[in-house]
Amino acid sequence: MFKHPYMASWTIDPSHSEIGFVARHLVITKVRGHFADYQGSVSSSDEQLNDLAISFEANVASISTKNADRDNHLKSADFFDAENHPKLSFVSTSAKRNGSALVVAGLMSIRGVEKPVSLNVEVGGVAKDPWGNTKAGLSFAGSINRKDFGLAFHVLNEAGDLLVSDEIKLEGEVQLKLEA
Repeated sequence: MFKHPYMASWTIDPSHSEIGFVARHLVITKVRGHFADYQGSVSSSDEQLNDLAISFEANVASISTKNADRDNHLKSADFFDAENHPKLSFVSTSAKRNGSALVVAGLMSIRGVEKPVSLNVEVGGVAKDPWGNTKAGLSFAGSINRKDFGLAFHVLNEAGDLLVSDEIKLEGEVQLKLEA
């Protein structure tokens, strides 16, 4: 993670955040899922989040797609292999301004495989809550190829298309709390 001379430190407020993904199923529909158990921190050179350094980790067993059978399959060795690889993580290596958004590059680790990933991050703003806490909002989007990380489940439908898309879109809405 890169360091700044002045550092504002933030933590993710999970009760006001969602970290999710989208995959195509049978090529015809999108299936959304999210992780319920995660933690992360963000640091920036100022309280307005003009740049970011991110560290994030999710508990793979907390995956939810609103279907218990599918969730169990995703936790299996066909996908995340949660028994042997219980966590996934992202640690940023740089952040560059691209208009009003930031492109945050970093290393994502899934199933013990670490690969570079870029996320487009939009800062929604900074505000005080009714209890005097400084909060910030971030939206992010990106994508990975699941097979790059060893999630190689490969079944074709009757038309010869993949049952589950190789491209997985990453998306999230994150509320941060400024640490004193």
